[in-house]
Amino acid sequence: MVNKNLLIALCLIFFTGSFLTAQDFEYIGAVKCKMCHNKPATGEQFKIWSAGPHANAMKSLSGEQAMAIAKEKGIADPTTDPGCIKCHSTFGRIDQSLNLGVKIDEGVSCETCHGPGSKYKTNTIMKDRAKSIENGMIVPDEKLCKECHNEQSPTYKPFNYQEALKKIAHPNPAK
Repeated sequence: MVNKNLLIALCLIFFTGSFLTAQDFEYIGAVKCKMCHNKPATGEQFKIWSAGPHANAMKSLSGEQAMAIAKEKGIADPTTDPGCIKCHSTFGRIDQSLNLGVKIDEGVSCETCHGPGSKYKTNTIMKDRAKSIENGMIVPDEKLCKECHNEQSPTYKPFNYQEALKKIAHPNPAK
């Protein structure tokens, strides 16, 4: 009986610990990512992202087309509607209790695709892909992209993952 109770207690500690660890990855915002990812030697990822469609996704919600779609769907303001901002802003899709710096106007920022950066942001961890993943970094894939790029979007266009990757590519030339 003691062994069974001990086993149950250990399982509870393990699962509770795993749950708590998973919950402490916090979102730091694109400005923090910029500190390291805007240097020519490492590929200027922040600059590339800033000029692209993801950084400007929130701006697209205030355009004429978005306003017409919103009116048709009975949405007063697409820039504040949860159904719209969940795909147009990292801010709109995250648990706000884990938000340390994401702003709504960042659009679809680094952490939508790469995961909350609080634990993997240091250079020591970022140098090691396995450590980065252990610390909350996500390696984006087609499934992640299709959370927003899908038929539920009122402006959906057929989504070709490989072509989309080329349009938003921001590699680190040193790797």
